[in-house]
Amino acid sequence: MRNATELMVQYAAYHRDRRNITTHFVGIPLIVFAIGVLLSHPSFTVGGWTLTPAWLLWIVCAAWYLTRGNFVLGVAVTLATGVLMVLAHQVPPSTAAWLSWGLGSFVVGWVLQFIGHYYEGRKPAFVDDMVGLLVGPMFVTGEFLFGLGWGKPLLDEIERRVGPTMLRDLAHP
Repeated sequence: MRNATELMVQYAAYHRDRRNITTHFVGIPLIVFAIGVLLSHPSFTVGGWTLTPAWLLWIVCAAWYLTRGNFVLGVAVTLATGVLMVLAHQVPPSTAAWLSWGLGSFVVGWVLQFIGHYYEGRKPAFVDDMVGLLVGPMFVTGEFLFGLGWGKPLLDEIERRVGPTMLRDLAHP
């Protein structure tokens, strides 16, 4: 099992252009939210808790994030995705709202991802390794934390292995 550093380095290799990372700050949360919306039905009760397929998936993902060897990053991404799950469960239960919010957010999120990868000039990381679908939320959360000044050793290791984040010449994406 690869640890958070290995996963972040591998994912970062596909994400060095600042415009690509910026699109991911919107696209990935939209996709996570959309999955939460689409999996918010049906619901069932277990021991007084109302569960949905979305919450079950979140529990499995949270366990995965928390066992990657970077506890702070694991907690942060678990909380971030948990907030998105809570928001996803606020969508009105009508079929029209459920499908509109779920499919609309999913499509817009992926369009943003592919626009970012156009600027990057590289295919998305998940094309080579499906684990990239799980690492995306961790990467965006990590980038957010780096911006707050957290995780300098992790950021330094990423940049040592794959180079610094850059903004490419707009005329030559």
